[in-house]
Amino acid sequence: MSMEPLFKFKDDQYPFTGVSHTREVVRAIFVDENDNVCLEYLKDDDGFGPRDYYETPGGGAKPNETHEETLHRELHEEVGYESEVICFLGEVDDYYNLIQRKNHNYYYLVRRGKKVHQHLEVDEQIRINKIIWVPIDEAIRLYEKMQNVLVGRLVKQRELPILKLAKSALQSINK
Repeated sequence: MSMEPLFKFKDDQYPFTGVSHTREVVRAIFVDENDNVCLEYLKDDDGFGPRDYYETPGGGAKPNETHEETLHRELHEEVGYESEVICFLGEVDDYYNLIQRKNHNYYYLVRRGKKVHQHLEVDEQIRINKIIWVPIDEAIRLYEKMQNVLVGRLVKQRELPILKLAKSALQSINK
């Protein structure tokens, strides 16, 4: 994608020591037939410090994988559902200083399809405490009340404006 990012955020939680690599990340505002949003509740304590926050499903694109292929793979693995892309919401660029990484995050509004077998990677089994489906207004409230330090703050600053954008997109679609 060659569009200008909707948002660019700095990492103000960890010291900047340079950028050694860039990661293409594809994420979903994943909704069911009632427009409830899928959120992953992360609870862990690792190199980033304590994690106690929500995050949208998604992950890094593999070499030669399109954004849609990444979305379908990640939603199948993490949440256990097939998926259908509704629309592209936009790009958000941010940094994880602790691991010297710049992230290009591509967000899509995606509709849930049929249930399939979920298969989390080992680190996801540890980190993802539960998966919830909530109305978008509740998702926005959860993010507003979320951990506002360390990596939780970085996720919150990146995803809260995208959730609000997705709410507007859903309202337009449902008119």
